[in-house]
Amino acid sequence: MNRILHFLARYLIGWSVVCGLPLVLLYFARDLVFIRDTSALNTTIASSIALFLGLYITRQLFSFPGTRQGNQGIPAVFAGFAIIAGALLLFRIPYSVGLLAYSLIATAVLMVVRKDLFASTPRNNFHVVPIGEAASLGDIDGVTLVMMERPGLPSDPRASVVADLRANLPAEWERILASAALRGIPVYHYKLLQESIAGKVKIEHLSENTLGSLIPDQAYKEIKWVVDRVAAALLLPILLPFLVIVALVIKLQDGRDVLYRQKRIGLGGKPFTIYKFRSMRPASADEELDGSAASAMTAANDVRITRFGSFIRRYRIDELPQILNILKGEMSFIGPRPEAIPLAEWYERELPFYSYRHIVRPGLTGWAQVNQGHVTDLEDIDHKLQYDFYYVKYFSAWLDILIVLRTARIILTGFGSK
Repeated sequence: MNRILHFLARYLIGWSVVCGLPLVLLYFARDLVFIRDTSALNTTIASSIALFLGLYITRQLFSFPGTRQGNQGIPAVFAGFAIIAGALLLFRIPYSVGLLAYSLIATAVLMVVRKDLFASTPRNNFHVVPIGEAASLGDIDGVTLVMMERPGLPSDPRASVVADLRANLPAEWERILASAALRGIPVYHYKLLQESIAGKVKIEHLSENTLGSLIPDQAYKEIKWVVDRVAAALLLPILLPFLVIVALVIKLQDGRDVLYRQKRIGLGGKPFTIYKFRSMRPASADEELDGSAASAMTAANDVRITRFGSFIRRYRIDELPQILNILKGEMSFIGPRPEAIPLAEWYERELPFYSYRHIVRPGLTGWAQVNQGHVTDLEDIDHKLQYDFYYVKYFSAWLDILIVLRTARIILTGFGSK
């Protein structure tokens, strides 16, 4: 209930500036009875819905790691206005361009002046029950862990309680956990806390994982498959002139094939051929790949990367031909990146449950890519898999939206490219 009231309070504050203020000014400036001005009425209703959608979207995105503080996730607010503006144009509803522009500008100003309206209030004060595995929790970036010396509820209203819920807790500690839940104080299993902060799921054994159901939401999986193919069909004609220019530059550069094809592992562990713009020259005799997992990785500053290839890799342009894979139903826009067969076989030998990541379609971009970028060190690969398992566990439209927003930032900055 407190979260709902907090959300409504934020909305009313935003509405008073974005929608209420222009109504007052409009009335005194033009001496109008507002309800008779159809375009103004339509625009105010549309802006009210857009602001609500924007705040609701950010509220959903804040449930994922890395979006609780600062301006991350704020672009989602503009998504609400984009959706409403599209609806106004599609259904040819009369509206005021000036009033809608004011609402959008006022929202942007409000973001700068009152960031708290567009950011979740983080619960970064966690009181830990010092029993079981929770007692061994180490330092976690961005949060404060307080080891509880005796049973008792936290005095801080924003605090949460963390416990090893699988441990054999004494009765007095169990009563405290029940009381905390009844008073609306969040109670987390220690592993879920680690997941929510780091955005990774660590699995020792598939039979002892924290994934919950081993089958992701099948309804969303099918909806996503349809949306992916429709979006790819709409994007391909728009991108075609740009793709042709990139292909011509690659061809003129050294006259070799424009596309690079490689067998990778896809949905259900089935191999498929992935398409990319060629960004590397073929290996010389002494650089010849031996088919091993190590040789399938592209190292940082790889000497085989061409000058133009470095540019298209930095801004992920080399990945665009995979729209063809999406049209064929082999890939999605968002999902775990498909691995080359030697790498996948090596992972499978080292991690018996590795193949579980193939339960969803591989993607053009993914949770691991927006958090970690391209990796080649064996130590980093384990973290990459933990990000992949997190995506599978929290497979949803909201997580996909967050990945899209972060991917846009990555394309602009070139983060994580090799």
